[in-house]
Amino acid sequence: MNSASAPESSDVREKILATGQRIMGGKGFSAVGLNEVLTAAGVPKGSFYHYFGSKDAFGEALLEDYFTSYLADMDRTFSHPGQTKAQQLTAYFQAWKDNQSFEDCQGKCLAVKLGAEVADLSANMRAALKRGTAGITARLAQAIQQGIEEGSLTLDDAPDTLAQSLYQLWLGVSIMVKIVRTPQPFDNAWRTTAAILNLSP
Repeated sequence: MNSASAPESSDVREKILATGQRIMGGKGFSAVGLNEVLTAAGVPKGSFYHYFGSKDAFGEALLEDYFTSYLADMDRTFSHPGQTKAQQLTAYFQAWKDNQSFEDCQGKCLAVKLGAEVADLSANMRAALKRGTAGITARLAQAIQQGIEEGSLTLDDAPDTLAQSLYQLWLGVSIMVKIVRTPQPFDNAWRTTAAILNLSP
């Protein structure tokens, strides 16, 4: 019985998280009630409180789940065979542009959508955001360092500094894209990124 119920429990929890990520990625955290998420997921409210003690705890788990998936995608991008780190970095920022649509990100832009909002609402969610974004910049810094070591990048600034600057640039640009409703800011960000990393634009 226990072995059968464990996968089922995991499936229900993941279904709630996936549904919440999709809906809150579009509408924001405060604007979405738990009933909307649970109705869309087809899960009774009692099941929600079995997995999450509160909406705040759900938000923290939502961000943790999002960053786990996001960082795994980064790891795949930066270990793609047959590519230099310069090429992998180019692929990473191209994927960012493709996924952070101003029309419908389908939960793929959760950090952008929820970042400013939940950082002021919840210390736990802010901590989850901080851990997740630290993981992103650490991977960017490692890719830059490896690119220098292999010779595909020629840079003077410290990889950590460059990684933080680039992430902050793209995070801000993702918000501008939602304001102006065109992808033009991404084109500007890529030109800036290519100049910083000495990549072919």
